[in-house]
Amino acid sequence: MNVKINRNAAKALKKMLEAEDAQGKMFRVVVTNIHGDHAHYDLMLDTPTENDEVVKTDKDIDFILEKGDQYLDGVWIQYFQVPQEEWVITNPTMGGHHHHH
Repeated sequence: MNVKINRNAAKALKKMLEAEDAQGKMFRVVVTNIHGDHAHYDLMLDTPTENDEVVKTDKDIDFILEKGDQYLDGVWIQYFQVPQEEWVITNPTMGGHHHHH
């Protein structure tokens, strides 16, 4: 499975991981809703279970994904500050629909 994040997202996520309540946890990408060929996504702090896969990124942040969920494989997490602060989570392999977080 694969997760891609942009530089701004990596910076923001690393900062969140430094918080006291994040100690020992990783970010989990979850599917919150499915519409036909695309899904809506969210991020949460969690710990992996036996049903999960820990996926490493090129930005030194590991993510938890539920094994075998086709909507999670290839997810792209982006954080933008202009024109406004927003998180955009997409999966280009599943229709490219995005979710503003």
